[in-house]
Amino acid sequence: MQANAQTNAQLTAQPSEFDRLFDGTLYSLLSWQQLTAFWERLDTGAGWYLYALGEERPNEPADAEHVAAFTREIDALLHREHHEDYCGIVYADDVENPNLIKIYDPNHLGTSCGSSKHRILPGWVMSKLPPSDLAPSHLVPQNRKRWWQGFLDLIGAN
Repeated sequence: MQANAQTNAQLTAQPSEFDRLFDGTLYSLLSWQQLTAFWERLDTGAGWYLYALGEERPNEPADAEHVAAFTREIDALLHREHHEDYCGIVYADDVENPNLIKIYDPNHLGTSCGSSKHRILPGWVMSKLPPSDLAPSHLVPQNRKRWWQGFLDLIGAN
């Protein structure tokens, strides 16, 4: 019985495939042109989980129409609020055929490249795998909560 409990403890201690992707090597979409091309070739029907950190973790992937609406709305937000001539705040495990995409909040960047002592989580995650719970280390600003609620209203999810 003890060996079984130890095996179960070891299994639960193993990071999930989502966690391995999330903490693994990611590639930045540095230019706005790269981001535009990335969104254009993204398979919106691939079963993407859309996760706004600080909100409830999704249990089901979004349909293609909702993924397309999300990429359109998040792209507009990034262009409106990231006042740089480059993007550099969207990362994917594979820029040609991604399974995980991290989108950092332009108003809460810290050092998204990971050179800080503090881990800065993205504002949004798109994943083909069910995501793990990710609790931001900061309070999510009300404007971001309103943006997410507005997006959910737009797609009729509320």
